[in-house]
Amino acid sequence: MPPRKETDPSASLPCFYGAELRYQREQAGLTLEQLAEGSFCGISLLSKIEHGERRMPLDLAIHCDEVLKTNGFFERHCETVAKARQSGIAEYFADVAEMEQHAATIEDWAPALIPGLLQTESYAREVVRTGKPWLRSADAEDRVHARVARAKLWKRDDHAYYWGVLHESIIHKPLLPPEQMAEQLEHIVEVLRSTQSVVQILLDTAEAAPLMTGYLKVMTFPDAPPLAYTEHVHSGQVIDFPPLVTEYRKSYDLLRAAALPPKASLAMIEEAARGYRMKCSKGIDLTSATWRKSSYSNPDGGDCIEVAEGFIGAASWRKSSYSNPDGANCIEVRDDLPGLVPVRDSKDPHGPALVFPAASWSAFVTAVKGAELQGT
Repeated sequence: MPPRKETDPSASLPCFYGAELRYQREQAGLTLEQLAEGSFCGISLLSKIEHGERRMPLDLAIHCDEVLKTNGFFERHCETVAKARQSGIAEYFADVAEMEQHAATIEDWAPALIPGLLQTESYAREVVRTGKPWLRSADAEDRVHARVARAKLWKRDDHAYYWGVLHESIIHKPLLPPEQMAEQLEHIVEVLRSTQSVVQILLDTAEAAPLMTGYLKVMTFPDAPPLAYTEHVHSGQVIDFPPLVTEYRKSYDLLRAAALPPKASLAMIEEAARGYRMKCSKGIDLTSATWRKSSYSNPDGGDCIEVAEGFIGAASWRKSSYSNPDGANCIEVRDDLPGLVPVRDSKDPHGPALVFPAASWSAFVTAVKGAELQGT
């Protein structure tokens, strides 16, 4: 039998609260299972509360007071202990921030901002600064550090399985300068690859889908029922009514089905990061360029332009690998323009070219290679 794990009541207010819960339970001669009976919480949650590791939900505090005959002690101090656990986090989000650390799965829908668990410090600081510019500098920094600290869960072996859906505008309408946006998107890619998490992109061109009006988080737990969380500008709401949580999960599934496949979404994020990196690079050196005169120039050289070719960094066309030997039925693309991919007919190289956002083109190519567009 493993040794009894003791909690130091002097370590923190949550530890004191948890130690008192254990004391009262043992004085009543009850096991964790007996105390949990009649509540919606499991013995694992109660055990973690006793060790100061989890927040006591209000309904469970009321239940414990009734069973242990503690005259409302746990209900009275429930909110105070919850506030002591969180510093720099909005009161309406404090419970959610704690529950993230113990969730089995986390599903995010982000229509306007990168979810907090994926934010870099620079991005978090800009979100706090623009969201509440009236905060004192010290209070704003507390919020930034608290937001970044939530990501500590990625370092645990038992972290939640994460699945997020992000609107395309989030990666193409930068909140930060190019270099910092590149770092932010590269951070997302690193988190996804290192934690086997998933992010999908909902394209700007997607038809109307559920949940278009606000942020949503859905979490499941190994020892408690699932819940949903919705958020608006300065408020948020935890939803644990089972039928309503089911409705939110159905809507999220429909949203996920409307988004790009995971591989294509990852390719779009990586391409957008490369585009921001290229915007950070220095200007192009044209000292080694070869200049040619426009074919529309008149004999005396008037009314014409010259075009630079052959310099380092100059864009070059390449032919599609699907071209047949005689050059028919194929296209040419250029890969080295920041954020853009021109496409032209190889049989008419001087004709018009179509220009696509690099991230959209990358997602299209990935989907084609993965046979994800068959039948469309």
